[in-house]
Amino acid sequence: MTITYEWRGGFDNLAVNALHAEGFGHPTVEVDWLARVERHSLGWVCARDDGDLVGFVNVVWDGGVHAFILDTVVAGSCRRSGIGAGLVDEAARQAREAGCEWLHVDFEEDLRSFYFDACGFKPTAAGLIAL
Repeated sequence: MTITYEWRGGFDNLAVNALHAEGFGHPTVEVDWLARVERHSLGWVCARDDGDLVGFVNVVWDGGVHAFILDTVVAGSCRRSGIGAGLVDEAARQAREAGCEWLHVDFEEDLRSFYFDACGFKPTAAGLIAL
């Protein structure tokens, strides 16, 4: 397996929808991911294995110094191989180059070791309101 990472790489909505459904355990839906990320994101990272999309992460921002990781997902057959950490590493590098000073992420408890150990995030106090 030879993985390449592309910042703001081109992708097919069908591929991201299928990857997202598999990764987050929901039925495949028709989301126009390309329009969404082009409108709201600093960028995104696509991970490819021999041209096939095997990972994706969205990087949104406030237009200033804060960037946020959303929707980190890796194909089931490729998990636990470092692709997720590679996605986040490239996202952090690109956010830093764009002038961001902070990269935020929130996650479910079972992803704690991934984000803290594999990706280098530090725990912080945060708040959340369920809407």
